[in-house]
Amino acid sequence: MDTQYDIVIVGAGIVGCAIALELSRYNITVALVDSRSDVGAVTSKANSAILHSGFDAPPHSIESLLVQKGYKRFNEYCSSLGLPIEKIGGLLIAWDQEQLQSLPTIIEKGRKNGQNNLVIKTPQEIYSVEPNLGEGVLGGILIPDESITCTFTAPIAFATTAVVNGVTWRGGTQVQHIKKENNFYRLATNNGSIQCRILINAAGLYSDEIDRMVGFDRFTVTPRRGEFIILDKEARSLLSHIILPIPTKITKGVLICPTIFGNVLLGPTADNILDKNDTSTTIEGLENLRMKAVQLMPKILNVPITTTYSGLRAATEHSDYQLFFEPQSSYICVGGIRSTGMSSSLGIAEFVVEHLSEFDLKLENKINWATVKMPNIAESIERASQSSEKIKGHSNYGKIVCHCEQVSLREVELACEGPLPARSLDGVRRRTRAMLGRCQGFYCLPNIVDICSHQMNKTPEILLGIEEKGNIR
Repeated sequence: MDTQYDIVIVGAGIVGCAIALELSRYNITVALVDSRSDVGAVTSKANSAILHSGFDAPPHSIESLLVQKGYKRFNEYCSSLGLPIEKIGGLLIAWDQEQLQSLPTIIEKGRKNGQNNLVIKTPQEIYSVEPNLGEGVLGGILIPDESITCTFTAPIAFATTAVVNGVTWRGGTQVQHIKKENNFYRLATNNGSIQCRILINAAGLYSDEIDRMVGFDRFTVTPRRGEFIILDKEARSLLSHIILPIPTKITKGVLICPTIFGNVLLGPTADNILDKNDTSTTIEGLENLRMKAVQLMPKILNVPITTTYSGLRAATEHSDYQLFFEPQSSYICVGGIRSTGMSSSLGIAEFVVEHLSEFDLKLENKINWATVKMPNIAESIERASQSSEKIKGHSNYGKIVCHCEQVSLREVELACEGPLPARSLDGVRRRTRAMLGRCQGFYCLPNIVDICSHQMNKTPEILLGIEEKGNIR
């Protein structure tokens, strides 16, 4: 027998998880489906972790509307869900006359996007707050509402709250074929068949393929790879704002940004590629980032690199989000969500629920709906291993297993438990910060593998991705 739901959401990135969170408020049956074993495990985990205010979005676009909505709702949820936010502000820097002349236009665009607090700054004002910037600043704009947050915590918080409130999580489930039969969709997957009355496509990089499975052909996702460099924590004292370049039609450009973990991020590059699984970094890309960053802030050259990574954005041939509501087909498409996806996710979710009134589905609020607060992994807030109260309550909070990031044994144990537990080392990493520090797991990995092997009931070989013949996958 097929498992039947009122709604199935395909894709458990930050947008799919946000939609699941919103739908969990109602007395309907919902499933969140993803080919990966964990939520937020692809595009959503590999971005700049900036909560964008939307000042530079195309005015009157769907993206602009939903980034503004999402930014507001993200801040509203931060306390109840444990979403760390630091409103440090951004500085958009002009380095040549053409960029300087564009500042009034950017200010006007910001006002059209509801940002009325943007202020043009002189070179002297900029250097007074960012003395480590390189020579040649001609002016800039202060964007007070630009913030940094945790790209790991948000999708896990959204999905965990959804699951606790009755949404079914079906990880490791890849949709292979979709067929409409009478009033239901039948989704053929590698884990059996699923039926639903309404299908929501939030499949990110694969949203175009799901759209075609349903019978449409409206856009094509061309992965846009962005490479990043993470600098050691000693770089954090070099700057106090997000240092932004003048954006272009293709990219927001290379920025220098503090992270919620106390590091500094450089990036991204912007290269269109064909392979939706290619998250490799390149010598050329990383060298280009480093050269640009050194021009912006020369002292960065003296700071060690902690790690590098790349993420893929679901770019399409269109300049705006690809949102389609098809009541006659009982289908909603949420595609083409690019670098502003984290900022707009809760706005998109609200928008989707608003449009469900056009569908033949009655939404009744649950009486006992509740949020789930995530453990803190931000540097600016007291960590569990620093809390005498927590250590008094459970001694394992005082036993450090990852010394670079000060992660305790108890935090790793808890990451493997609960309604949405980690099922891999990557899942533990995103829930605790373990293995993200200077040594990148060189010292703590064996101990963490032993702990997770016991907690997950998996062999160390499976956790490490090592086949019986000894080859690493």
